[in-house]
Amino acid sequence: MRAAQILEHRKPLSIGAVPDPTPGLHDVIVRIEACGVCRSDWHAWMGDWEWIGLSPKLPIIPGHEFGGVVEAVGKEVKNFRPGDRVTAPFHEGCSHCSNCLGGHSNRCDNLQIFGFSYDGAYAEYVKVPQADFNLVRLPDEVDTITAAAIGCRYMTGYHGVMRSNVKPGNWLVVYGAGGVGLSAVQVGNAVGAQVIAIDVDDAKLEKAKEEGATTVVNARRENVVEAIKEVTQGGAHASIEALGIRETILNSVLSLRKGGRHVQIGLTTKDEGGLVGLPVDAITAMELEIVGSLGNPRSEYDGLLSLIARGKLNPKSLVSREVALDDVSVILDDMTNYKTFGFNVITQFS
Repeated sequence: MRAAQILEHRKPLSIGAVPDPTPGLHDVIVRIEACGVCRSDWHAWMGDWEWIGLSPKLPIIPGHEFGGVVEAVGKEVKNFRPGDRVTAPFHEGCSHCSNCLGGHSNRCDNLQIFGFSYDGAYAEYVKVPQADFNLVRLPDEVDTITAAAIGCRYMTGYHGVMRSNVKPGNWLVVYGAGGVGLSAVQVGNAVGAQVIAIDVDDAKLEKAKEEGATTVVNARRENVVEAIKEVTQGGAHASIEALGIRETILNSVLSLRKGGRHVQIGLTTKDEGGLVGLPVDAITAMELEIVGSLGNPRSEYDGLLSLIARGKLNPKSLVSREVALDDVSVILDDMTNYKTFGFNVITQFS
């Protein structure tokens, strides 16, 4: 099959023929029709995230946001057949640990990730392990480009909004108007929250308004905490940090009202290395809550796909362009300079 591989960090991907994957007893091979180019792929390409064990062993095929059609199934697979239209969470559960059994596959004790733990979907085919547990059948109303759009960033934003416990009419602040942030803006608006989007790029903030943000703040021109406290008359009920940067994490916590909830989605950069100071006295005195949010468990996919099928959510509106496999290295370079906009999705593999 034709695939793009990372051979060296920060070097152009190698594009060419590699062996086709073959299914084990419980695996499925999916023919890829669409795969998103995610900033997490960029981190893999950069060689980041060693401190959390997410620097992949090279060579590896990246890609974890995909939609496609089942091509072949292992002998023990019961729920899927060739021709089924499918997707999968980027985090693969083992199916038997206490977290998987309890509906929290995103917290799997043996969690594996496409493009980090094993080959991903920048390819004509990908192998999905433990397919009866991990694979997700697509409704007729959801095409494979939409499936690629929800594969990581959108479903992560969706789960983050669910973790925020935001109620209709509440103020929700979203830090970062990239893929995850725009997804959270759209979902927050759909559940009735008043959403404030924060970024340093006016074009991204304009897109956030199109996706339902009632207010936007450019962090280069305004004092973020003061602006939020003024608009919300005292602070946000909840905030989502989708960047992993020390300054925005601190602003997120400080912009909350009493009893507010900060949701951390963004993984940190090399500058933070996973460690960020927090205003502990304010957290105590104001009874603030700090929660993490990773991906979206398999058990929550039915609700997400139902909302998309009914037109309540529209991940495809965040797809800025469809690209070819040969374009990926350029997109990764653009990510280095924060030049990408919305979702870039690979739809041409040959």
